This record gives sequence, structure tokens and C-alpha cells, in this order.
Amino acid sequence: MTSVLRPVAALALCLGLLLTGCSEKDRPLDSPVRLEGAIFGSFYQVTIADSLTQGKAQELHEGLLEVLEQVDAAMSIYRDDSELVAFNQSPVGEWQPLSNELIEVLAISQSVAEASNGAFDVTIGGLVNLWSFGSEARPREVPAEESLQARLAEVGPGSIEVDEPAMQARRLRDVFVDLGGVAKGHATDRVAAYLDGQSIEHYLVNLGGDLVARGYRDADSEAWRIGIEAPLDDRQEATQIVSVRDVSIATSGDYRNYFEEEGRRFSHTIDPRSGYPIEHRVASVTVVHPSNAWADAWATAFMVLGEEESLTLAREQDLKIMLLVRDDEGWSSLASPAFADHFGGELSDEMGLEVR
Repeated sequence: MTSVLRPVAALALCLGLLLTGCSEKDRPLDSPVRLEGAIFGSFYQVTIADSLTQGKAQELHEGLLEVLEQVDAAMSIYRDDSELVAFNQSPVGEWQPLSNELIEVLAISQSVAEASNGAFDVTIGGLVNLWSFGSEARPREVPAEESLQARLAEVGPGSIEVDEPAMQARRLRDVFVDLGGVAKGHATDRVAAYLDGQSIEHYLVNLGGDLVARGYRDADSEAWRIGIEAPLDDRQEATQIVSVRDVSIATSGDYRNYFEEEGRRFSHTIDPRSGYPIEHRVASVTVVHPSNAWADAWATAFMVLGEEESLTLAREQDLKIMLLVRDDEGWSSLASPAFADHFGGELSDEMGLEVR
């Protein structure tokens, strides 16, 4: 998760009419109000349909930025003063007391790692760096096999131990923990929890494509509408548009972050079991789950597992997932039964949607 927390250039608030005798902070805003900016090398966009004044909107924006800063300070691998960097530099075998949120994310990560048979693994940081997709300043090129095997030998969920009740963890080998596959989801959950705590009832949080929807988008009780992005390198286009309410959604894909060498494409998604970038037909995975952190981790795991293993595991775990799979016609959509049941008849079969 790239650390590029920046001051907000503009609040991007749509101002309403100025009421006579009211101060600037009491000015009511047209609904919905949108708060947005840059964060973690990506973007955040929070759309609120509750009635707000300019002062309340500014207060909410400052509060959610504080929440994002706290997540960044805990989980960034790009800032020397983060809690995660300190953990990665701690002596092997020694227990380290950690914050509630870092312990929670590590515990989620270990659970998904176990359930996915190692397809999701936060100890993969050394391999991600070796492939030039991490925090190390490396050229984008295929690493030497000897270097790759050396780092792969250290990787594995058993390389760290998490003691959740005691709020501590330790590295059992000299691994580099990278929470890039789960931290953004956790941050999305944290922003949503902050808005809940501020008694905001109707909102859509979008943190780099990870979403949490609550309530309705307008006074007519219309559901929020979101698009599931098509796997296109050159533009953004929705392949499915669905209505969402009181749900969390995360998507992982390989069609934006990659490099090519000698005509071969290398995805940023690394299989922790082999040490190599994935090479199967799955272009993206969308997961619906009550928690965005869990959805984020599962989406990453399914990107590694590929088509058949993902659908089998999703059925076993009763998870709501949709895969976009490359084929001769471009791509097709595959959904788990739980995903199809959740959205009912909203899913379009124009892209060859198949439920299995």
C-alpha cells in the first residue's frame, strides 16, 4: 500500500444556497456530497446522501483523512516510521506488541492463507520486491532464478505467528510482511466505521475500487449503483452494473499493473507457492463480503488460484465471487451461486455470464 497521503487540494463539495443569517459553516449542501482526494497511490471518494452543512462536511472530511493516516502509519511499507516496517525489522523469533488494527489484519491474513492453502500469503513481500512491484527500487525485469528461489524459501504463512489474545506477533524467519492485498480493504472498513460513528446513514465509500455501501443514494430510497470494471488496459468500462446496499465489495485484477519482457507479460499478482506471477486466464475477481478486509484478501487469493480452484473454494466457503475470464471473444463472466443469488436477476448475460 503506497504511502502518498497528501493534503486535500479541494474538498469538492457541491454548495447549496446560503441561508439568510447563517454562518458559512451552517450553509446547507446539495445532496449527495462528495469528499475525494488522493491516498495510498490511488484515490478515495466518499459520497454521502445525508443532509449536511458545509461545516459538517468539512469535519467529516478531516476525520476520514485522520483515519486513513492512522492506517497508513500502521501498515505502510513505504514509510520508515510505520508500525509494519518496525515489525519487519524486528529480531526473528521475538514477540512484538502490535496495535489492535495490525493484529486484526494479520489474523485475517493468516485465516485466508490457511483456507486458500497458501494462495494468499502476506509474507510474500520479499518476492514482490524482487519482481519490482514492491517498495524496493528495482528495475522491472525477470529476476535471476537463484535470487528467486532464495526468497521463496523464506515465504510461507508459517513464517509468522500471531497471538491475537495477547496482541502480539513474531517473525519465525526473516520474511518481509507486505499487507498490500488486505490493507486497502481494512482502510475501507475503517472509513465506513468512522462514518457510522458519526451517525451517517447513507453513503458509498470507494477507496481505490474497494467499496462499502450503506443506506440509499437519495431521498427516494434508490439503491447505490456500482459498476464491475471490465478488464481493459486502455480505458474504464463497466461489464456489470448492480444495485448495492449495506454491503462491502473488493475487486482484484491483473490488467493494469504489469510489465512485459521479450513479448511475455508479467502480472503484479505473485503466486506465493511458486514465486512467479500468475499466468492463467482470470483477469479480475470481485468478492462481496460483510468486511472489506476479508473481501480484499479473498479477492487476492482467488486471483492466484485461477478459475476452477476459485469457484470450487467459493462454493465450499459459500462466498460471493465473480470472475472475469479471458477467452477468444475477449472475456466472459463466471459467478458463484452465492454471488448470483445475492444479486438475483440483475446480472447481465451479455458477456456470457455463467453461474457455477
